[in-house]
Amino acid sequence: MNTGLRITTFAAALAATFGAAYGVGQGVDPVAAENQPKHEGEHTRPVPEGEKGGGHTGHDTPPAGGLQISEGGYTLDLQTPRVTAGEQAGLRFTVRDADGRAVTAYQREHDKELHLIVASRDLVTYRHLHPTRAADGTWSTPVDLPRAGGYRVFADFTPAGKDAENLTLGADLAASGPYEARPLPPASTTARVDGYEVKLSGGPQPGRASELKLNVSRDGKPVTDLQPYLGAYGHLVALRSGDLAYLHVHPNGEPGDGTTRPGPGISFTATAPSSGAYRLFLDFKHDGKVHTAAFTVRAGGAAAGSGTPEGHAEDGHGH
Repeated sequence: MNTGLRITTFAAALAATFGAAYGVGQGVDPVAAENQPKHEGEHTRPVPEGEKGGGHTGHDTPPAGGLQISEGGYTLDLQTPRVTAGEQAGLRFTVRDADGRAVTAYQREHDKELHLIVASRDLVTYRHLHPTRAADGTWSTPVDLPRAGGYRVFADFTPAGKDAENLTLGADLAASGPYEARPLPPASTTARVDGYEVKLSGGPQPGRASELKLNVSRDGKPVTDLQPYLGAYGHLVALRSGDLAYLHVHPNGEPGDGTTRPGPGISFTATAPSSGAYRLFLDFKHDGKVHTAAFTVRAGGAAAGSGTPEGHAEDGHGH
């Protein structure tokens, strides 16, 4: 999927990640399964030459996604720019090419032709949706936003074609109703959601690759049988506070086969496009259900780790 984070494969680091995660869990009976499925290959959007940065660390700073409604000859035509808070509505949109024609052919990535993210401007409400496409190219999905205010819609897709690149286009969505501003949730390295505890170590760094590790546990026991969801054991979206720049990465792979072993630790490698506060949303699947854990972190400056240990996306996961 599109990424403002540049993803690199840390095979050796991944092995160390899981070794460390299991080492910490010695003496605690893990929640485990007998058969472990495999993860589909990773992908990332190539960084065009004109967008590469010249950071002093030697890594190219990737572009942030989702800030434009049009990019690369494609435009997001959001046909439902307003909904009513607290009421279910049908969200409709079309992706159009440079000639204004609706796009009807896409490459499938992580089991879907298009992934749709809806997030509130205050980064409290988050939805990862999978709309359906009609033959004429119109996409639709039900959505129920709990609170009034401004939202951002992100369409993450790759058009069909040999040389097509992955894109994330963004558009504004308004939910009407009484509005009350809420601050960005405080930084924390622990999130609790649906009876699970997710701990974060590491964080994104501006202009250089860094590793993020997330360990899942339940009832004090490490969860070692995470299930694949959309072809991966974890999906991580980061949104930059202020402009909601969109960043999307997938777990690091093991040597040789591009898979990720499930366990209490999921390892990601990413590069932040700038310093500042980010909100991380981790989707993971266990016991047949998808859960979303949320963290506030800071790239550059003071490290995350203060504040309340509670972190979850409000009505975080949708279908």
